[in-house]
Amino acid sequence: MTQPLSTETITLVKATIPALAAHGPAITRTMYRRLFERDDIRALFNQANQGDSGTQVHALAGAILAYAQNIDNLGALTSAVERIAQKHVGYHILPEHYPVVAEALLGAISEVLGEAATPAILTAWGEAYWFLAEILKGREARIREEIVQLEGGWDGWRKFVVADKRRESSVITSFVLRPADGKPVLRHRPGQYLTFRFGPAGEPAMKRNYSISCAPNGEHYRISVKREAGGNGGSRFLHDHVAVGDVIEATPPAGEFFLPEVPQRPVVLLSGGVGQTPMVSMVETIAADHPELEAYYVHGTMSSATHAMEDHVKSLAELHGRIKIANFYSEPREGDAPGETHDVTGFITADWLRANTPLDAADIFLCGPRPFLRSLVRDLKSAGVRADRIHFELFGPTDEMLAA
Repeated sequence: MTQPLSTETITLVKATIPALAAHGPAITRTMYRRLFERDDIRALFNQANQGDSGTQVHALAGAILAYAQNIDNLGALTSAVERIAQKHVGYHILPEHYPVVAEALLGAISEVLGEAATPAILTAWGEAYWFLAEILKGREARIREEIVQLEGGWDGWRKFVVADKRRESSVITSFVLRPADGKPVLRHRPGQYLTFRFGPAGEPAMKRNYSISCAPNGEHYRISVKREAGGNGGSRFLHDHVAVGDVIEATPPAGEFFLPEVPQRPVVLLSGGVGQTPMVSMVETIAADHPELEAYYVHGTMSSATHAMEDHVKSLAELHGRIKIANFYSEPREGDAPGETHDVTGFITADWLRANTPLDAADIFLCGPRPFLRSLVRDLKSAGVRADRIHFELFGPTDEMLAA
């Protein structure tokens, strides 16, 4: 059992809060530079998050600051710890990797803060790091144990064959993945993601997370991937170079964003762009397993050209009878018309949701780009929706300001 932190350690860590607020990104940027001096450690990370936008750098800086601010109230960090543990399981981070990160973090604190990083401060942060590390390692071990005990569960990387590849819109393509060993696959929770390892032969593998876009079935997974123009090429590689019959590797389904096994109240599903992928998994599950559930699925995209899986979702709603669908187009193309191709021209708003869905009675699930989430989460809270009824998934590192 992990020993509690001493009062002295807590006091010293909290004393570094101003420095972390001022120099957090510099510390995390330096930490990653130190980590990536080792190719084996660099290979553990999704390098798309380490680029010019610095999303992972800022997300980790925010997480470290939040840890310092709440080190005497760790209950406030429960959801963050779960999110990190799920990501670590997805990327197959193991206990032996923690000492490498400790060395890089403490070295970065010392390098960036200089003389302010006294031996006492570094000792306190070392104790604080390992205290949190033991919590994470314990949670990650339990997640792995739970997974391997379930039918179709596995640990580490498993080979999957691309059984089908289907273009869903001008920017989104779906891939149906079946296990190369022919055995069952773990029935995921609708909303969870898979972490993949793939890439050109002879080059370092790319790591990417993609939400599962089908209901759990025990036989296969489907991912629906948007072709991104920029970035480090993961989506472009899948679109352009991965064909039916090819093999890619994945770790088990992970993530704390998912539809409850037994929903206790109506659900409102909100998505922007390719954020629809976990929502389609939820809609398929509702249609198959929850005939009495009142559900609303509201999706925003640019136009009919970018609108994926429209007919599939509508057929599920009609089959179920209690799923209501509404689509928003922000940039309709010629021929798109409200009442025909879509319901509303513009963006999803809290005011529209207030008038057309049971906001006060429902659990609300959101997934999409950062601007979409920042706007709607803020406006839903301003509209009086309880924070514990708002659940969201963000593709990429979590924006700590949004999470707060």
